[in-house]
Amino acid sequence: MGLLEGRAAVVTGGARGIGLEIARVLGAHGAAVVLGDLDGDGAAEAAERLARGGVRAAAVACDVTDDAAVAALVAHCVDRFGRLDVMVNNAGITRDATMRKMPVDDFRAVLDVHVTGAWNGIRCAAAAMRDGGAIVNISSIAGKVGNFGQTNYSAAKAGLVGLTKASAKELAGAGIRVNAVQPGLIRTAMTEAMPRHAWDAKLAEIPLGRAGEPVEVANVVLFLGSDLSSYLTGAVIEVTGGRYM
Repeated sequence: MGLLEGRAAVVTGGARGIGLEIARVLGAHGAAVVLGDLDGDGAAEAAERLARGGVRAAAVACDVTDDAAVAALVAHCVDRFGRLDVMVNNAGITRDATMRKMPVDDFRAVLDVHVTGAWNGIRCAAAAMRDGGAIVNISSIAGKVGNFGQTNYSAAKAGLVGLTKASAKELAGAGIRVNAVQPGLIRTAMTEAMPRHAWDAKLAEIPLGRAGEPVEVANVVLFLGSDLSSYLTGAVIEVTGGRYM
């Protein structure tokens, strides 16, 4: 029996990358999963692939900055699978530029997707979790140290930490735990497209001497979503290979 047998989860930004790997791991441990993504077709294709692997999966097109869309995403999970136990706020975007060159609209867009999107997810999920539950916000090591050319992204990921801690305090009485994960350099299509010199520079900062794999982030989300972490709330777990510890 899996760690999440009989439970249901929603993963935003679940059509690809780390979000899809999170959904796969949660599903492999027994959870029914609903993938929410702005790319509805991509989410549907991803859900079909998960279903072929034996995971009970569904997909919903969702703009996380739209509170009604997030409410509909959560409602779809409850209607389809009868419950919601785990909410993973993973959706995110980047609009990189130095502060001097960054349009204010790009600053606002990144904050809106990451922070407002997660706030919408937390609020909607909490209203649907009848027997307690677990909410996991995907932050980034950039929220701890800040990245050059990412004032918007770094601010958003730092904001998720404060949102996590405040939400954990508000929701503890309802038996809902709220935690965050801060990945570092994780091997994805996006990071592998980095110039070699930039990749090597980041790699040199990692005590374990390698990049992480998406499944290593997903396994931490599984831990936070399961009863293994039943006394953990308001925590921020770095998945970085020791970078910036």
